[in-house]
Amino acid sequence: MSEIREDGTSFVGYEYKEIPAGGERASLCLDCYQSFGWAIDERTPEQALRGKGKILLKRNRKIINKMELTRLQRHFESCLRELDELERSKTSQATICSVTVGLLGTAFLAGATFAVTHTPPLVPLTILLAIPGFIGWILPMFLYRAMVRRRTRVVDELMERKYDEIYEICEKGQNLLL
Repeated sequence: MSEIREDGTSFVGYEYKEIPAGGERASLCLDCYQSFGWAIDERTPEQALRGKGKILLKRNRKIINKMELTRLQRHFESCLRELDELERSKTSQATICSVTVGLLGTAFLAGATFAVTHTPPLVPLTILLAIPGFIGWILPMFLYRAMVRRRTRVVDELMERKYDEIYEICEKGQNLLL
């Protein structure tokens, strides 16, 4: 937990943190955590630096402005969670709508099946129910794509704002370290 320097004169206590190495934002995390006084611990496994496992970070326990840096770090981590939520929101509503339309199509086809197996067969009703049923099976693919495209345009702008906010937070943290 602490380290004695080579000259043997000074004792430095460290605090430690683990962050996941994988993910598309791993490089961003490493860069940003350095703005809050964290450095990669030399005991971090080589595979973690290649994106597998966890990266070990350490920083001096008696760092100047520690409370403010910790507050900024929490804000940064909150922004990362919001980015993940925004990323998931691109497809969540599209998935729900597509599945709902597909289930409605299935219900219409079930009705068409019951109409054709009825004695005597109700052919006009079968045709009337089969048409929206097949549309309900084909439409979800196009509906999903269109909804994701539209939502992506909105979310990309929000994500850019969130990245700008992250960079401002890191800049403030870096200024506190100087």
